[in-house]
Amino acid sequence: MASKIDPATVESGSAISMLKTLNIHLKEIGPTFALMEVTVSDIHKNYFGGAHGGLIAALIDTVSFFPEPLLPSGKPCTTTNLNVTYVRPAAVGDLLTARAELVHLGRRMASVTVTVSNQHGKLVAHGTTTLMIEP
Repeated sequence: MASKIDPATVESGSAISMLKTLNIHLKEIGPTFALMEVTVSDIHKNYFGGAHGGLIAALIDTVSFFPEPLLPSGKPCTTTNLNVTYVRPAAVGDLLTARAELVHLGRRMASVTVTVSNQHGKLVAHGTTTLMIEP
């Protein structure tokens, strides 16, 4: 049996150690959506000098947990599947915004779609996650 968790808030979500290390910030929790932001900096660079794909994957994976019916409601869950499609590179200085949309919530599984856009509204990546809701 999973232990009870405290409902997540913008503050507690932004306090996750990995997010603090990567300078990712939870900005908004909505009834079926959540928003996270990161400004690409030198710590995020790949070999070619742009944003590492792992930063974007971590952003997509993490924002998926924060629509209100999930962690903000105190439901423990874990990723069972993560798909990421990269559309265009992100450069140092770009502000990336990830928006998660909860598209299905069952008793045991949730499906989430995520878009990642830059400060010009251009799509950088999109993805889907499947989350298992722990009993």
